[in-house]
Amino acid sequence: MSGSSAGPSDAPPRATLADVARLAGVSSKTVSRVMTGDTNVSPHTRERVMLASKRLRFRPNDLARNLRRGGVSNTVAFVIGDIRNPFYFNVAAGVEKELAKHGLTMLLASTEDAPQSEAGVVDALLSQRVRALLIVPVADDQSYLEGESQLGTPVICVDRPAHNLVADSVVLQNRIGTADAVRSLISSGHRKIGFICSPAGLYTHQERLAGFREALFEAGITDPSRYERVGDTDGPTAEESVRDLMSMDDPPTAIIGGNNRASAGVVRELFMEDRRVAFIGFDDFVLADALHVSVVAYDPIEMGRRAAQLALSRIDNPSAPPQHVEIPTTLIARGSGEIPAADVP
Repeated sequence: MSGSSAGPSDAPPRATLADVARLAGVSSKTVSRVMTGDTNVSPHTRERVMLASKRLRFRPNDLARNLRRGGVSNTVAFVIGDIRNPFYFNVAAGVEKELAKHGLTMLLASTEDAPQSEAGVVDALLSQRVRALLIVPVADDQSYLEGESQLGTPVICVDRPAHNLVADSVVLQNRIGTADAVRSLISSGHRKIGFICSPAGLYTHQERLAGFREALFEAGITDPSRYERVGDTDGPTAEESVRDLMSMDDPPTAIIGGNNRASAGVVRELFMEDRRVAFIGFDDFVLADALHVSVVAYDPIEMGRRAAQLALSRIDNPSAPPQHVEIPTTLIARGSGEIPAADVP
């Protein structure tokens, strides 16, 4: 049928090294020497080869050449969790910027926070002979990476440490951040403080919950679980947890959101129901500043940058002791977390 658009199968084949050699009137070996920067090729011949290459839009396959030599690519893989979470994109931006300084590129893949998909996603990336692997662990066991690590591929765990694997890691000061939020609320007179987050099994959430409990015990509050709502992924939403807490005979006067998604849900419920409750969220999120939401913040780009630096350091010194880096958190007061307990109905 006339007028139909060309599909992928109609595209012309890519030029090969042999095509460049024919157009330049030289051997394939000479073209290969030019492409690899061999200085023993005359300037005239080099110019002919480069001109032919440009006319044919020839692009050398650096990965294939490196693999034939038994080497690795100039790519570092980064396996993130849920691709819809903006946290991961900010971390990835930091990784990419740092790698670019050293002539490396980033290959991004997602497990969608599904533990059963982690090993498959990682295996597909490792088959590309990546220079290093950065991973946000979601499965309960990363021992399957032991063999790859022994073969010299650096494995860097981001946001959470590995299980059953000795590896470098970069995480947040989760306990300190949550404890700071609790102490701030207590200084405003709050004693009945809720904590909402899921899923409960994640390292980050366990650490934040531990910091929550430690700060309450420090203040002499010995029943922290009374206002805790920490469940599974398919459990109650943050909005439902808020409604559950506020329906209690003696509801909390303050709430802490354990991550950006929980915080967004809590804020949505509080605003829609016009509930006056002090609130602090762990993780900054979109419009939090405009809504005057107090948060425990940190620099995700710095986390990515440090993760990339760990990978580069491990490439240079494979036998060095494993490093564990903690990114500091900061409590940002914007108004919602500073509501005094006396002002809560």
